[in-house]
Amino acid sequence: MSNIERDPGSEKAIRERVESWQKSLRAKDVDGVMSHYAPGALSFDLAPPLTHRGGEIRKGLEAWFPTWDGPIGHELRDLAVTATSDLAFAHGLSRLTGKRTDGERTDVWFRTTICLRKVAGDWSIVHEHTSVPFYMDGSYRAAVDLHP
Repeated sequence: MSNIERDPGSEKAIRERVESWQKSLRAKDVDGVMSHYAPGALSFDLAPPLTHRGGEIRKGLEAWFPTWDGPIGHELRDLAVTATSDLAFAHGLSRLTGKRTDGERTDVWFRTTICLRKVAGDWSIVHEHTSVPFYMDGSYRAAVDLHP
């Protein structure tokens, strides 16, 4: 990566953009979350199917947000950002917490990578990838009990 001309101003803007995205997610604000995505963005989300694109991301949020009782806790730890003047990626460990409408409590860590592009002067998410590791012991169980 040493031959990439990094842009510290863009890196700061990306951190602010990611925090704004998280704020909308915590508030269960579908329009706010979607305002961070470019048209046609591709998401490799935790929920099936394997890919979500554009309007499918919105539909997923519209179905998911009402399953939470109150705000969603979302923390993005150890966020690393690499940015040029028009393209960036960020990655870190995400923690999702809160109470579900069925009374169950959620507290799970997973991996997050976000790729952004400057579109009409604003940073927009063009690709998002979240994943949970799974146990390689033959059970293929999601490893939702891991902590950093």
